[in-house]
Amino acid sequence: MRGIAPFQLVTLVVLAVALALIVWLRPHQLASGVVAGAAGVFLAVALWRVLLILVSVVRLPEPAIPEHWPRYTVLAALHDEAEIVGQLIERLSRIDYPADRLQGLLVLEAHDHDTIAAARAAPRPDWLDILVTPPGKPQTKPRALNYALARATGELLTVYDAEDAPDPGQLREAAARFAADRTGRLACLQAPLRIRAAPGFIARQFSAEYASLFEAVLPGMARLDLPFPLGGTSNHFRVDRLREAGGWDAWNVTEDADLGFRLWSRGWRLGVLARPTWEAPPGGFPLWLPQRTRWLKGYLQTWGVHTRQPWRLGLRGALALLMTLGAGLASAAIHGLCLAWVAVTVLVPLVAGLPPETPRLALSVLVLGAASAWLSCAIGARRAGVPYGPIDMLAAPAYWALLSVAFAHAAWRLVREPFAWDKTPHRRDASPDTDDPAPATAETHDALDATAPLRLSAGHVAAPEPVA
Repeated sequence: MRGIAPFQLVTLVVLAVALALIVWLRPHQLASGVVAGAAGVFLAVALWRVLLILVSVVRLPEPAIPEHWPRYTVLAALHDEAEIVGQLIERLSRIDYPADRLQGLLVLEAHDHDTIAAARAAPRPDWLDILVTPPGKPQTKPRALNYALARATGELLTVYDAEDAPDPGQLREAAARFAADRTGRLACLQAPLRIRAAPGFIARQFSAEYASLFEAVLPGMARLDLPFPLGGTSNHFRVDRLREAGGWDAWNVTEDADLGFRLWSRGWRLGVLARPTWEAPPGGFPLWLPQRTRWLKGYLQTWGVHTRQPWRLGLRGALALLMTLGAGLASAAIHGLCLAWVAVTVLVPLVAGLPPETPRLALSVLVLGAASAWLSCAIGARRAGVPYGPIDMLAAPAYWALLSVAFAHAAWRLVREPFAWDKTPHRRDASPDTDDPAPATAETHDALDATAPLRLSAGHVAAPEPVA
């Protein structure tokens, strides 16, 4: 369904009328009201980040070894990935799981002859097959995944992307976590995505952003038993729950974010894993912008879908939606404006002293919000083993301002091309393959262990001390 739902229309009308009344009755208080409102939002988001950081260190009980390993389906939907499909096959071949319990499908598009040929030419384990998706619309990753879902034979299922290097023990950890769930409500587990260290401003900030999300924010929300937007890869599902939810929305360009809240609306819950999946950064600004634009456009789509009837999520689900997608979209929209405001009202006249008309409260809350973001990135980066130092912190506002460029682009694309999929090109890693997690530090083995280590079977290495 497209267009504005009745609830959304009523909400917009009420907000417009309230704004018109303020402008009419109290025009001189409008500016101060906007500043106070923005300060309140910044304060709420900052406190929310701190809460998630604190609860993300809580340890989960160690799950028992399953009596039997359930059948597992591994999906990888690829398009124009001839250069990298061989590397992906090599990495999937390292998965430490009973081969007779595995089904793997490389889901390829019928017209993508180069990738099909490269996949067929590469040595593959017996459990990994090629599945060609017939022509159809929309030509998106979620459509291909839905085609594969209908042919999945596993009790559990996971999704990987072309550039992924999953920890070999990730499936065993997920199977043990699902087996330990006695409520039957656990529908999905998200593995942390870690970006390999790479030189350059965009790469370092992107890596820290991922670390904040997957090492602090999502574990914290999982500890609070709240829904969250899934990452586009390394999600592990109960197949029956995924099918009952209708699979992925083929028209949403961030189908993963939508699915996390859709599962929650049906009464199921989400969790996180410890064993990571490593990815390469997208590259410089020309490659980063289309990727970020797609994410923000998909977040706008998902926000629109789930605010049609927000009561279906319940109070906790609606709060999670507001503090993830809502806060993320609002932050991306105003980061550039906030940076410009600071430059005009603070940095430019700094030599003459802070002018009296500068709102001290707004400036203080803005600094607090930035500090909470720095803290989340710094702690997440330490847990993930990726670099994030003082220079990166000082440069972060410039990266946040770029998010406003991506948001403006996303809003425009949502109107003009709502279902167009901006694909990120991938290249085979030029450096030696370093897929294993970073060496554990003393801190990793102590307070940051959020899920207990697993020794899942004789002859298999124990999982490294997980990171929250």
